[in-house]
Amino acid sequence: MHTQNIPTPRTALAVGAHPDDIEFGAGATLAKWAADGCVVSFLVCTDGSKGTWDPSADIKNLIASRKLEQLEAAKKIPVEGKVVFLGCTDGELRDDGTLRKRITRVIRELKPEVILGHDPWKRYRLHPDHRVAGFLTIDALVAARDPFFYPEQELEPHRPGELFLYEAEDADHFEECRGFEAAKIESLLCHISQFESTMGIDITEKESTTEEFRDRVMSQLASREKETGFLAAEAFKRITNL
Repeated sequence: MHTQNIPTPRTALAVGAHPDDIEFGAGATLAKWAADGCVVSFLVCTDGSKGTWDPSADIKNLIASRKLEQLEAAKKIPVEGKVVFLGCTDGELRDDGTLRKRITRVIRELKPEVILGHDPWKRYRLHPDHRVAGFLTIDALVAARDPFFYPEQELEPHRPGELFLYEAEDADHFEECRGFEAAKIESLLCHISQFESTMGIDITEKESTTEEFRDRVMSQLASREKETGFLAAEAFKRITNL
């Protein structure tokens, strides 16, 4: 059994380990909600400083580029709330109290009805930051809802109504996103530094390989049609007992 298409939330906060993760995981859904009036915010945990295959890359320039790329990508959704950067070192994200406290503050300040994040329980996941970011999101959600976590913040507790985990091991909720495929793709294409390493786009054959990337994204969005009846959909693990 699965569910489909919740009513558009008034506010949503999407948490990603790196610049571009949110768009890969939920870009079309967030674009659909934004078009219907949802105030979307992003929280990006790391600085993206490992996101290159070029051993001679200037890391400071890469970090700056990835931040600017994320800001441009957010405009394609569009993100009308905040884009928050925690600035942690890529590849070294840790599930610790300091970061949980920082994300708790963001949740309490923005008061999202829906929080989206990585599924930390996905089997055979290679990148540790995705796993840790998922647990941080869940841990901060729990802290944000309960008054005796971080009372020094002097912020009211906030309990979201929904948690959507993308890259889900056991997806049980689908959001139809027909008509919002382009927003997802265009937001991803803002991450120019990731063309080679993440998207398989060859700069020397940019036109053809960009079309191949578009086709892969469209194929992924269409892959649940038999299950859902949707020509385009994104899949999540939905948790409502928060």
